[in-house]
Amino acid sequence: MKLLRSTLLLLLLLCTSHNFAQIIQTTLAPNELPPPPSNWTKKNQVGFDISEIAFVNWSAGGTSSISGLFKGEFNRTYVKGNHKWVNELIVKYGLNKQDGTELRKTDDALMVNSTYGFRKDTLSDWYYSAKFNFNTQFTDGYNYPNRDIAISKPFAPAYVFLGAGAENSNKDKNRVFYFSPITLKTTLVLDQTLADQGSFGVKKAVYMTDPANPDNEILIENGQKVKAEFGILLTGYMKNEIYKNIFYENRLSLYTDYLNKFGNVDVDYDTRLDLVVNAYVKANVGVHLVYDDDIKTKVDVIDPVTGSTSQVNDGPRAQLRQVLGVGLVYTFQ
Repeated sequence: MKLLRSTLLLLLLLCTSHNFAQIIQTTLAPNELPPPPSNWTKKNQVGFDISEIAFVNWSAGGTSSISGLFKGEFNRTYVKGNHKWVNELIVKYGLNKQDGTELRKTDDALMVNSTYGFRKDTLSDWYYSAKFNFNTQFTDGYNYPNRDIAISKPFAPAYVFLGAGAENSNKDKNRVFYFSPITLKTTLVLDQTLADQGSFGVKKAVYMTDPANPDNEILIENGQKVKAEFGILLTGYMKNEIYKNIFYENRLSLYTDYLNKFGNVDVDYDTRLDLVVNAYVKANVGVHLVYDDDIKTKVDVIDPVTGSTSQVNDGPRAQLRQVLGVGLVYTFQ
């Protein structure tokens, strides 16, 4: 009987020790607690589109070519209470190579967008907003096949928009509209050669005829590298799934200056149709339309005497770029 009581007491002590050990093991130390939820959300997406066509003894003829386009979109969004701060970085760079021609650029863009908004309550879709936009390119641009004279360069041009207004943002419908009656637009042409030509709307250089040689001109004043405008900016963004795994995305920007030809609207419209195959493969069709009265079309002119080539402005034109691609997409946090 005494042995039985001792055995039962030993079993009780073992069970108690085991349960106590479990309690200790499931209790987290302060440095092991999960971090508090962050007010920041982020999304990173990179992709590469490629298209290729090759001909070998093809009776109908044709030119072999290969094209590649790198794309990246990086988003950082801060939301706390009635405050929202959205930041976006977009990069694009594309190249094309055909038989018998040099490597040529097909796309080149570096864009930064940042918008801060405040709303009165969490039920409203309207924000008092301030917006910053920056847009330029990575490498020189040419009027092919002329590769001797660059018609654009990094930061020539670069566009900066800074203003304040009202924004309507609906996350469920993936739709954002922004209107600013007070927006400063700054055009930068940091290459002196392009600035002297008056490219992209900056004030061009001033010359006078050389008294000693009427065929020559003397530079009196360099072209300005900065042009500032003050006007109205309207932007819109919308992305919808119009059918299963088919997404339609639109970006629109309209700007007019109060003092310089008010009502003459600069248009930048980018529309894209994404066909999602799976998480990593996507096809897309896109159209980018730009009209800016300050951007003049460049035309090559050959001197009949010397045979040298120069470029002259041929007035503003609507610019259109169409893209069709299939490639890989990788999204990560």
